[in-house]
Amino acid sequence: MDRERKMGAWAIAVHGGAGVDPNLPKERQEEAKRLLTRCLDIGISALRSNLPAIDVVELVVRELETDPLFNSGRGSALTENGTVEMEASIMDGPKRKCGAVSGLTTVKNPVSLARLVMDKSPHSYLAFSGAEEFAKKQGVELVDNEYFITEDNVGMLKVAKEANSILFDYRIPTMGTCSAGAAMDSPLQMNGLPISVYAPETVGCVVVDKEGRCAAATSTGGLMNKMTGRIGDSPLIGSGTYACDLCGVSCTGEGEAIIRSTLAREVAAVMEYKGLNLHEAVDFVIKNRLDEGKAGLIAVSKNGEVACGFNTTGMFRGCATEDGFMEVGVW
Repeated sequence: MDRERKMGAWAIAVHGGAGVDPNLPKERQEEAKRLLTRCLDIGISALRSNLPAIDVVELVVRELETDPLFNSGRGSALTENGTVEMEASIMDGPKRKCGAVSGLTTVKNPVSLARLVMDKSPHSYLAFSGAEEFAKKQGVELVDNEYFITEDNVGMLKVAKEANSILFDYRIPTMGTCSAGAAMDSPLQMNGLPISVYAPETVGCVVVDKEGRCAAATSTGGLMNKMTGRIGDSPLIGSGTYACDLCGVSCTGEGEAIIRSTLAREVAAVMEYKGLNLHEAVDFVIKNRLDEGKAGLIAVSKNGEVACGFNTTGMFRGCATEDGFMEVGVW
């Protein structure tokens, strides 16, 4: 999904998480593709209406959070206590303004609260009770925690607890295996500790508008059976999300590896300091900055380029450009 465009052209990319079970039923793959296509259509319509990039990424990620298919908003992964703790971030490239939130339990659309942190607070990051209190003061839509919990994820939490491990990726077999059961016995580790399989399914969107302004947003429920209070890469500016005058980046995958590599910022850094174009930068960081971690990312440049990269078994993704090109893929 590499695509170059002339100066002054808009481009958009979305993702629904890195890592896909090769045996994932065709119906589930098609369902994911339909959702990604719908989100691209929403973004395209907004861009054609001249909405700025920052508004478009928020709009698209809100749609992804509202649909329970991926791991964000409704449908988020469950903590070890069977509750949902969500996190999100958003960044506006031109002035590198940003907002982030963690530990949300009642905010229907975490990405919009992150936007409010950016626009309506003196801070860049609010978490847990402070973020929830800020949400109430801002009048955002709140719902009971049960709204976010799906029957599928209750079942996945049960599997994780029976395996006595974090269900980091319950759909992706590793080490060449093709079933979750086999993957449970694999030596996959996180920070040196054994975990089970690998499927984060974080969501994100990156946009460059026709003015060359880049923006990025990322949202997630985190890891299945994670410790209460765990914070991943998605709300961390420079790790899971980054935008500047050169590019916008949203990452997905093994959060601890993404944090260690400051993966999103690294794309911008090698463009700035090594003089790489977007596609070269994405390839470089995926190959050289993840160590043994598994992750993927989507990115756009101020020139209207769009690219993605991943070292997992597939990544739910889609992109579109102003000249009518549009692509949605899984593998």
